[in-house]
Amino acid sequence: MELIAWILAFVVAITVHEAAHAYMSDRLGDPTARLMGRLSLNPIVHYDPVGTTLLLVLVIMRAFGIPVMPFGWAKPVMFDPYNLKNPRRDAALISLAGPGANLILATLLSIVVRVSTNPFSPLYLFSTLLIPAIVLNVSLAIFNLIPINPLDGGKIFIGLLPEKDAAEAELFLRRYGIIILFFLIFPTVNGTSPIFLVMSPIINFILKLLIPGNNFI
Repeated sequence: MELIAWILAFVVAITVHEAAHAYMSDRLGDPTARLMGRLSLNPIVHYDPVGTTLLLVLVIMRAFGIPVMPFGWAKPVMFDPYNLKNPRRDAALISLAGPGANLILATLLSIVVRVSTNPFSPLYLFSTLLIPAIVLNVSLAIFNLIPINPLDGGKIFIGLLPEKDAAEAELFLRRYGIIILFFLIFPTVNGTSPIFLVMSPIINFILKLLIPGNNFI
């Protein structure tokens, strides 16, 4: 049951994340994602053969007690900046929508868990299966907020910069972002990745707010 809960949590987390990107893009005037069928809660349309499979494998490893940081990616949501009124700002909002949706969902699930702590509640047993969903949604959100391309945080970072600095920063992140991300993920510090060392305190802090008394990462 725990393994099933982790897999379902994984499916829900990536689906909500990508559908939120598509929804925000559509709301800001670009129908590209909607026309490509990405404005959907069907997980199949968001599946990426490499990134989604990698994330699923790591989630299963974590369900078996192996302390790994779940990371990966779904099929990117495409948008046409020429359809946006303010391309740089709107691209940042589209990127922010994914992690934002994951954090909102984690908060809503946390409320369900909190009100179901009474063993006599009809949701008591069901609420224990929501813990993996909270953990994965928070982890996916924080990972994607790292300000490096191709993660969502890269576009958010560019959108926050002054216009004169944004172009130069975007060019740098497009050229070297994936290389930097690789070195951050690779376990180089006593067998642990630098990104894990930075992310785990942040994720644990948020999880303690949502589910007090638990350490997860």
